[in-house]
Amino acid sequence: MLKNGYIIKEGICIYPFNDKTVEKIKNFYHNNPFPNYETGDDRISIQRKGDRNLYTCELKKFIGYGKKIIEIGSGTCQLSNYLAIGTNNTIVALDANLNSLKIGEKFSEKNNIKNVSFICADIFDDRLENSSFDFVICNGVLHHTKNSFEAYQHSLKLLKPNGHILVGLYNTIGRLRTKIRGFFYKFFGKKYLIIFDPVLRKIEKKSEKKINAWIEDQYIHPVERSHLFDEVLKWFDVTNIKFVNSYPACSFVENIETKNDLKNLFKQGEKFSYLSRLLSQICMIFTRPGSEGGLFFFLGKKEE
Repeated sequence: MLKNGYIIKEGICIYPFNDKTVEKIKNFYHNNPFPNYETGDDRISIQRKGDRNLYTCELKKFIGYGKKIIEIGSGTCQLSNYLAIGTNNTIVALDANLNSLKIGEKFSEKNNIKNVSFICADIFDDRLENSSFDFVICNGVLHHTKNSFEAYQHSLKLLKPNGHILVGLYNTIGRLRTKIRGFFYKFFGKKYLIIFDPVLRKIEKKSEKKINAWIEDQYIHPVERSHLFDEVLKWFDVTNIKFVNSYPACSFVENIETKNDLKNLFKQGEKFSYLSRLLSQICMIFTRPGSEGGLFFFLGKKEE
């Protein structure tokens, strides 16, 4: 599955890379890896948190068992470790930040999680064999690369026929509240954010490192873009990926009726009209997805 050219250090397969954008992002996350574990986290607490989170819980159910999964841009590998716990799936956590992977690998080793492998590499370098995985996860990473669509194409190479790809991106419209908070943060600092950022209010009493990691990731990231639903639909069309569903849904009416139920992401849905998709994205501004960063998800299936 892995191509030649790596060294193994502290349980991590490390490939060399020399890209200015990757170096910039790696240096950015050096002091505050994102997301980070809390003091006292263990196998049980990570499983409990994942099971309580509707997105991660439903994702794990949808994937099932006996699958090969890669999380691209895994950060500190919380999701990869969660997806591995209690399953016979084979998980690969890939990230360009070695410090983040070390945290994930250390947690995995300490908690006897055997079915996760850790790879430090740039996705643009094609370090893994094509068509190796049943499920490719690109959650919150493509918009932090030098080119979102090209990063998506390189990720897609890894997917087997009939496999699924999950793409999570910042939404151009839905991220408006975060952009506004970021503007005022420059003038009023952290105290302002803790008042108006709902995620920070949840973690306010937790570690300072976790607070700083969220602030840096959301408000001062050096490489960041945002995208629209129709951009991703075009990506799917030109790469022969069948649209399964999105969160929020492409239907404005459905979002209102179901209150943006994340369970629907893993059921077959429809693209609806351009106007419906536009209204759905505007709706994000006033609902939970928009208040927590404007991240949206598209799930697709690779046609044979």
